[in-house]
Amino acid sequence: MHLFGWDKKFVLPFRDFIHQHFDDGKHRFIIYGDVTEKDVPASPDTRVMPSILKNFIGITMAMNNAEKIILHGLFSSHLFYLLALQPWLLKKCYWAIWGGDLYIHNAEVRDWRWKKNEIFRSIVIKRMGHLITYIEGDVERARQWYGAKGIYHECIMYQSNLVNPSIMVETNPSPEKAGLNILLGNSADPSNNHIEALERLLPYKDKDIKIYVPLSYGDQNHAQNLIAQGKEWFGEKFMAMTDFMPLESYLEFLKSLDIAIFNHRRQQAMGNTITLLGMGKTVFMQSDVSQWRFLSGLGIKLNDVQDLMLEPLERDEAQKNARIVHSYFSKATLIKQLSDIFEGNDGLSDKRSTTDHGIQGSR
Repeated sequence: MHLFGWDKKFVLPFRDFIHQHFDDGKHRFIIYGDVTEKDVPASPDTRVMPSILKNFIGITMAMNNAEKIILHGLFSSHLFYLLALQPWLLKKCYWAIWGGDLYIHNAEVRDWRWKKNEIFRSIVIKRMGHLITYIEGDVERARQWYGAKGIYHECIMYQSNLVNPSIMVETNPSPEKAGLNILLGNSADPSNNHIEALERLLPYKDKDIKIYVPLSYGDQNHAQNLIAQGKEWFGEKFMAMTDFMPLESYLEFLKSLDIAIFNHRRQQAMGNTITLLGMGKTVFMQSDVSQWRFLSGLGIKLNDVQDLMLEPLERDEAQKNARIVHSYFSKATLIKQLSDIFEGNDGLSDKRSTTDHGIQGSR
């Protein structure tokens, strides 16, 4: 059983992927949250339950009847309560860690609601039977912060983490173009630490650069303040992206970039990071975030935001990055990893693994 909080970008593509590659009739999907039947194309294996609390009995029966329960993110406080009240379910639960559901541990606002939820989160995560992610550092944090003892399963999990095979570094690049196109962050969320990154770019404000900042989703109050500051410092070189773009258009936009700066303090923006590295782009991030160790462990060349210099990677380094990314973040890898989970592979625990394409899979 797959238990999904509603997120159109992940839920429906994942269900379609399962239907396409694991059409064995064994999978069931329960989708909860701000969702209606109209949002989800009908399928006999899918139930829409807008409220866990109001559908407590139905979800409880489904979970008790399931052989395995895959929790796609742990964000709902009602889900914590349900699992804490039925601890026998936890040994067959697989928590697919999304990032924000783990790093809420470090929330800036720690009111009574946060404290109450942390009590239940600790009870549940400590006893969770299985942990799914491809960022081993996130598993280490779950063990450190919550005493998690579950078996670790390495899996890239969602199609958003796959690289389109058609996206590669150009073998015959066009003549050197003037200026640099820079991507800053992946949303209007303050966790991008935009202002700090812009301060690091100030020495280059008189250079031939354009700074593109995606702001179509996230905290729109922060977005407006950021736009005002960016325009003040960089004028027309600051390009606020406030409209959503279709996927194909967004990929074409990413191809036009030279450098990307992700100034997050936690694991975030991995879909963008993977796609950009697969295109041979130069990526800057904080060197103490969990994905730095993971990507470096694969042999990928990254750049530290703390030493920000607007110099793209050498071509051979960019091509090497792209080869590694295309090999690991592939459909074949995802199918193999999901098969191991669905068919009863014991996972990695704290051991290292090597994927079948020969690239070290652990960090």
